[in-house]
Amino acid sequence: MIRNDALDRLPVRHAVPELLAALDRRGAAVLSAPPGTGKTTLVPLALAGLIGEGPRRRVLVAEPRRMAVRAAARRMAWLLGEEAGGTVGFSVRGERRTGPSTRVEVVTTGILLQRLQRDPELAGVDVVLLDECHERHLDADTAMAFLVDVRATLRPELKLIAASATSDAAAWADLLTVLDGGGPAPVVRSSGEGHGCRVFFEAPPSGVRPAHGTWVDPALLRHVAATVRLALERHEGDVLCFLPGTGEIARTAGMLAGVGAEVLQLHGRAPAAVQDAVLRGTEPGGPRRVVLATSVAESSLTVPGVRIVVDSGLAREPRTDHARGLGSLATVTVSEATATQRAGRAGREAFGFVYRCWAEASDGARPRFPSPEIKVADLADFALRTACWGDPTAEGLALLDAPPAGAMTAARSVLGSIGAVDEAGRATDRGVRMSRLGLHPRLGRALLDGAPEVGVRRAAEVVALLSEEPPRDYGDDLAAAWRAARRGADGYGARWKAEARRLERSAAEVAGGASGGSGASGASGVSGAPGASGGSGASGASGRPGAAGGSAEPAAGDDAVAGLVTALAFPERVARAREQGGYLMVSGSGARLGEGSGLRATPWLAVAVADRTARDATARVRLAAVVDEDMARRAAGHLRSTGEEVRWEDGDVVARSVDRLGAVELTVRPLGAKADPALLREALLDGLRREGSGLLRWSREAGELRARLAFLHREVGEPWPDVADEALVERADEWLEPELSRAARRADLGRIDAGEALRRLLPWASGEAGRLGELAPERIEVPSGSRIRVEYGGERPVLAVKLQEMFGLAETPRVAGVPVLVHLLSPAGRPAAVTADLASFWRDGYRSVRAELRGRYPKHPWPEDPSAAEATRFTSARLRREG
Repeated sequence: MIRNDALDRLPVRHAVPELLAALDRRGAAVLSAPPGTGKTTLVPLALAGLIGEGPRRRVLVAEPRRMAVRAAARRMAWLLGEEAGGTVGFSVRGERRTGPSTRVEVVTTGILLQRLQRDPELAGVDVVLLDECHERHLDADTAMAFLVDVRATLRPELKLIAASATSDAAAWADLLTVLDGGGPAPVVRSSGEGHGCRVFFEAPPSGVRPAHGTWVDPALLRHVAATVRLALERHEGDVLCFLPGTGEIARTAGMLAGVGAEVLQLHGRAPAAVQDAVLRGTEPGGPRRVVLATSVAESSLTVPGVRIVVDSGLAREPRTDHARGLGSLATVTVSEATATQRAGRAGREAFGFVYRCWAEASDGARPRFPSPEIKVADLADFALRTACWGDPTAEGLALLDAPPAGAMTAARSVLGSIGAVDEAGRATDRGVRMSRLGLHPRLGRALLDGAPEVGVRRAAEVVALLSEEPPRDYGDDLAAAWRAARRGADGYGARWKAEARRLERSAAEVAGGASGGSGASGASGVSGAPGASGGSGASGASGRPGAAGGSAEPAAGDDAVAGLVTALAFPERVARAREQGGYLMVSGSGARLGEGSGLRATPWLAVAVADRTARDATARVRLAAVVDEDMARRAAGHLRSTGEEVRWEDGDVVARSVDRLGAVELTVRPLGAKADPALLREALLDGLRREGSGLLRWSREAGELRARLAFLHREVGEPWPDVADEALVERADEWLEPELSRAARRADLGRIDAGEALRRLLPWASGEAGRLGELAPERIEVPSGSRIRVEYGGERPVLAVKLQEMFGLAETPRVAGVPVLVHLLSPAGRPAAVTADLASFWRDGYRSVRAELRGRYPKHPWPEDPSAAEATRFTSARLRREG
């Protein structure tokens, strides 16, 4: 029996007529309704004609999370007086409850994408409602883009609704414009706000440090726990507390010991039975509850009994280092939209109370909406989906945000390396098979290529481990975690077994019904690996390859199987131990194991899970499997290269023949002078770039020639050459040959006469080279008859000469039109004065210098009028004798 009383209490019912009219008129609409108003539960029933007087339709509702799918389906079934699986059904990965009478089916966005790629027309579906659009999950954005394309090209009668409590409705309306060319899709708003709530701000104590990576200050968690206690004292009802991750949930639960309420933990990894128990609520008169939850509880579900929300203000978002192929999680401040969505959980059944664990003054600094996942995520899966859809660049898809070019390039590189796309980015037959597995392309490759080696069942079991990281208490050894999952009766073990069975079936389907491996070749290919444990893999659920239709020979050990499958999934994360500790991945990233890890003595690893924060120099290995060098070569063969490597390193040329696997050097052989001359020459030029032309042999004369040329280039310009280090390296062909091509190491550079080589740059062709002595002479003759050397190393030429040798010269000497800087010296050669204007010095400066020098050098002539005196190098007595 339909529960009309409960339906009548949902405020969104008033917007339903307008929504139905918009769909009839335009075929698409945006539904904007606050949390708790019934958009997820009442609207699909009305669209399907199960309540009200509308036509009977088949409705598909897409939710971002499995928990929300189950909760929404069960709530709708309850409103109809039924159990889920009848008129209202649901489908999540590994579980489907539908029947012939199902009119409303709730699915994850991932399931919706799978169906769209198998059947783009969505035969039999009349309406698709994409819920919680504001969260901007990549699957949801992709699904909407595909749906828009389907309606525009294949099924114009398919009706679409973008629904959210806090979405930017105008942006979604503009996106749906393409459906009929009649302007933006209509926006239908529900004015109801559930039962409402009151918001309190509880600022944390001073000194709480901001979160970074996955680290959250324990002081903030203590503040959250204290706020939960405060809320329990002040108000009636259960508490829903939002925290960023499972680690914070566990620590906060410990801080709430003795709180006087049942403390429950709700997150995506919690067993389905636990999730269902939380969502069923307690019997009247039962104990109060504190539900500690991640973002899975933000939307599309009601936690019965909750009247209070405590919000830590934090969430976890994925981040991807595309260059290294490493992912990580970042703890971020939640957006305004997310905070609003969380607050809406408090007022779903009655007036509620919201405690925000941050200062009210900082509330306005929050971003309006969460970061679109397409901007920060690994896009390999997205790129494969779009390639299979027929739009490898995604440029023709209706997306609110275009995928970043760098991330798409990295994604296409990964897909190309595993054979999922061709050189043009189009999906190959192999790529299409991968896309049908419901896995990330890397894991699809591991399943398809691993099955012939170790048998479908065992490959599926390892891939299931890789698709959902095992609990941390399983340890960092993947093979040991595999054995623990087989034995485990926990929620993870149950999910793992179900996923492994699903993957085994899927692998058989995409292989055209073949369920086994390649017989003996598969088993023998891994059984000899270090760490293989003989028949250990044949026990338990794993069985032998023959059990899945493969070879009947003895199975390889768990370590070998886990290592091979992991290496196939993440070939660039194959890592070899370093002499100085830690590991070097094929990608070039350093990696380290945790203290006490049983994998520390392993020469080679295949890293399944690792993360690297901005503050870490190396990645932290969370999960890895043992491999040997042969496995590494096979799995990452496309990254192997052999060739000569010649480079300038540590002040000299290093020439060697290297066989490498990405960044990992397998074998190295010195080459010396036998290396490729072109590579040697480039390495020597690199040395000159780094360390300068001082690597050559510069005599005094060579240095002076370079200084003269530098002066002429600066003052005269062409055709006089630039002789700075960068310019000389650039013109190496013109002045360092043939000596450079004969050199093989640093010492050979030191034997090149730089002065002789530099003369090759003089402007011989124009005849200007002959004017070098005229424009920039080595020496200048002064009035005494002496020829004095000119120094060209400074900003202007310098002439250092004894003062008496300049008597009688009224004008300053010039070089290439530039007055020299005259350093006037005493008879003993010590500086007495500096001038660039001799006439001015004789007139104004000489008198004081004369008075000082007469007393110090009385035997030398010091005329009162130096401009009219005879220049001399001698004393007064000698002048008299010679006179």
